[in-house]
Amino acid sequence: MENSTNEGEAKQSPFIIPGTILLAAIIIAGALMYSGGPKTAKAPDPNEQAAAAGVSEEAKQLLQAEAGDFVLGNPAAPVTLVEFADFQCPFCGRFFKQTLPQIKEKYIKSGQVKFIFRDFAFLGEESFRAAEAARCAGEQGEFWNYHDYLYNHQSGENKGAFSDANLKKFAGALGLDQESFDACLNSGKYRELVEKESSGGRALGVSGTPTTFVNGVAVEGAVPFAEIEKEIQAALEAGN
Repeated sequence: MENSTNEGEAKQSPFIIPGTILLAAIIIAGALMYSGGPKTAKAPDPNEQAAAAGVSEEAKQLLQAEAGDFVLGNPAAPVTLVEFADFQCPFCGRFFKQTLPQIKEKYIKSGQVKFIFRDFAFLGEESFRAAEAARCAGEQGEFWNYHDYLYNHQSGENKGAFSDANLKKFAGALGLDQESFDACLNSGKYRELVEKESSGGRALGVSGTPTTFVNGVAVEGAVPFAEIEKEIQAALEAGN
């Protein structure tokens, strides 16, 4: 009887390790579901990010306000927030709806923070066209209204929500000069600029959206307000 028991144990032993692995996988999957999953849309080919050995001055300049940038807040504010985002990214939409309003209320309105939007279009053609359309709206002084409208009308990635026809309808809904907007979007005049900012973001180490730089310190993901506030406060204290 004793030998029979040992033989049974020997036969079962090959299944002990795989069973343990399966159990661990189930636990990890459950933890991810409980935590709500990732907060950042990841860009493809992260190995293409620039080596830490060198970032161009041109890329570094994207962390500061430049002529023609769309800036919320006092241009002389001591803290600069630069968000690299994709208009189709659901996590960017979450950041826009949950975190940015609190930043505006506490820090932008008070003149302590200025907020700069940078394109990091990588989710597909509709991402590029939406980014171009927002810049066309900017020609009429309506960048931020169009920016908000895009995030409030997300509906899946590359499913037609940001088709050219819809982007033109958005302009009409906001009361923009339709003829001027349509001509701008049809021309593709901002495509190169959108590509340039996206490339610059990669050079700075951006690998997913949203990524927000607080005086040059990167904060990845649609983080809660408390997390980004910690970096803002640190930047304000460092400037005193």
